[in-house]
Amino acid sequence: MSTFTEETRLRAREIIARYPADRSRSALLPLLHLVQSEEGYVSPAGVEFCAEVLGLNKAQVGAVATFYTMYKRKPTGEYLVSVCTNTMCDVLGGQKVYDALAEHLGVGHEETTADGKITLEHAECLAACDYGPVMTVNYDFFDNVEPQGALDVVEELRAGGRPMPTRGARLCTLKEMAVQLAGFADERDGAVADGGPGEPSLRGLRLAEQHGVSVPGFDPKTPIRSKAEADRAAAEAKAKAEAAKPAPAPEPAKAAEQVLPEAATGSTAPDVKAPDAKSPQVRTAETRQPDAATAVPDAPGTKVPVDGPPPVPRDAQAAEAAGTAANPPAGDGKPAGDAAGAQERNLKEAEAGTGADGADPADANGSGVRK
Repeated sequence: MSTFTEETRLRAREIIARYPADRSRSALLPLLHLVQSEEGYVSPAGVEFCAEVLGLNKAQVGAVATFYTMYKRKPTGEYLVSVCTNTMCDVLGGQKVYDALAEHLGVGHEETTADGKITLEHAECLAACDYGPVMTVNYDFFDNVEPQGALDVVEELRAGGRPMPTRGARLCTLKEMAVQLAGFADERDGAVADGGPGEPSLRGLRLAEQHGVSVPGFDPKTPIRSKAEADRAAAEAKAKAEAAKPAPAPEPAKAAEQVLPEAATGSTAPDVKAPDAKSPQVRTAETRQPDAATAVPDAPGTKVPVDGPPPVPRDAQAAEAAGTAANPPAGDGKPAGDAAGAQERNLKEAEAGTGADGADPADANGSGVRK
């Protein structure tokens, strides 16, 4: 079992301290990146470490680690080369790029070269369709890549170089990238000094500037409140809103000639607000199971939902009524329309020991024919 360094344990405590005490399990995702930064993958020891520091069981940690593809479950090379082979990139040649790399490196999906430098993988989507086909190295983009260009990149990596991505900062190893994903700054000299956004990425920003679209002010340093603090703040805000409500104005006296609701509708129900503003589900439930707080079905303006089949023509209704009259429902579990008289007669004849024609059943021979 691996023993994590003291630096990793200090960083783990720093990660957990970013979250409120009652939400410490939210630190699990960056903690998994942290253990991956030390071992190059999330090992069983890494799962146990995360469970220990967060007070979870290993099954809970393992469920998260196996859900996200960025957490590797077996040793991974220094450079993770991901080629998008989803629809858009595939149409533009992504599969050809992947096939060229697989043949050149002698590895398949999620396999690592013998020198431990390169791990190759298919990627379902790298969220860069406007740059396709795309390839990433430790999640940094190489846009509009072609088979030969991809081969040049991996050969430079194997030779110890770090080719410049199309967009973003200069390349780093997978372990160094995991440190960043855990929430720590990259301390390498010039780590974020190179690269820049691509033209398609800037298109939305320029349209926003052109049309005066901006994001409302937001302070990124706003602290995350605990659940108890959030509930208390919500209760206080609600109390203030209730206190700020103006007192209801007294109802004006009704004119003597005003028509009362029951005179207009013929209903004696109290004049309550129709429930049309409610959701159909609530309205249906209240109509089926009314209580003192529910508008009665004949309240003015109330629409009562009715379940059942659509209305049928009058001739169909008449035919159904005639059929029902001719086949009255039977009791004692007997099929509807089956008269009980014949069954009672057969039962009495069986008890008397005679058949329907008065013959004794004992007179029948073994062949079933009467003598």
